[in-house]
Amino acid sequence: MHKSSVPAFKNELSPEQHKELLRALKARFEKNMNRHKGLEWAKVQIKLEANTEKLWSLNEMERTGGEPDVVGYDKKTGEYIFYDCSAESPKGRRNVCYDREGQEAREKKGVHPEGNAIDMAAAMGIEILTETQYRELQKLGNFDMKTSSWVKTPSDIRKLGGAIFADRRYDHVFVYHNSAPSFFGVRGFRGSLRV
Repeated sequence: MHKSSVPAFKNELSPEQHKELLRALKARFEKNMNRHKGLEWAKVQIKLEANTEKLWSLNEMERTGGEPDVVGYDKKTGEYIFYDCSAESPKGRRNVCYDREGQEAREKKGVHPEGNAIDMAAAMGIEILTETQYRELQKLGNFDMKTSSWVKTPSDIRKLGGAIFADRRYDHVFVYHNSAPSFFGVRGFRGSLRV
């Protein structure tokens, strides 16, 4: 391996990873124009090239099966908005409790989930979708028809030990509740990133 192909920092992509990610993002962008009508890939790429840390976060979304894609543009901030657009909840982020408190409660009982959604999202540099964002995503296609995804839980629900998740069944988006320590092989989380 050439020295130049090794990233200088932990949250930096090698030139090969950088090139491969941009290729994957461009192909997905062009294949799913209904998600970002009126937006141009060339302008998105310029923004990505100028934000290598955000590119690293997008790579983490991609690496864990999220298939990130542009779903909007914020005119006020000049940022492109990416969501995980995989058909099902990202495979590399399933079997997780909602947050660290929930994970620790589970581990005290001798059960070991893969982690927790809140900490994983923070480590990736992304935000978990809110219920509103999740519903926006569902307007762009049919997602989570066999899986479910944790969504950002309001603090009043979380204080009482609960957490919320959502999915699509019977051509309808449902939002449910579980205890935060719950985890399932078919439940992960979806994230958002602004670039």
